[in-house]
Amino acid sequence: MAKPKKKPDSNTIAVNRKAGFDYFLEEQFEAGLVLEGWEVKSLREGRANLKESYVIVQNGEVFLVGAHFSPLAQASTHINPDPTRPRKLLLHNKEISKLIGATEREGYTLAPLSLYWSKGRAKLKIALAKGKKQFDKRQTIKQREWDRDKARLLKR
Repeated sequence: MAKPKKKPDSNTIAVNRKAGFDYFLEEQFEAGLVLEGWEVKSLREGRANLKESYVIVQNGEVFLVGAHFSPLAQASTHINPDPTRPRKLLLHNKEISKLIGATEREGYTLAPLSLYWSKGRAKLKIALAKGKKQFDKRQTIKQREWDRDKARLLKR
């Protein structure tokens, strides 16, 4: 009998699990999002997906691109929701300049990690990340399996 999946946190809306597998995550930042009303309602229902999303810096502003917020069926009829529109992220100027420097000069990329509620506001955790090569991914899998086997052996 399979165990039911445990929800990570009641404040968590969506998690990008693939980011930790595809990238070496270094420094993390918390960013607010500029959202429309139907998007907030959709997030309250937990209808968001960060799987194929990424973060870009453009003209001194930071945007979340490719995140899918499914519109609700009861959304207003006079608006035409775009589930994958680019969404502006709210960060301090110092943080934005640090992200610009890291992505342009040092070869980092920005990966969205999780979307969650903080004090009634939607927040996105992003990380400065370096891409993993295929052998790095295999090493990650080996380490995870060894940790699992080690826990089994110690449990006996």
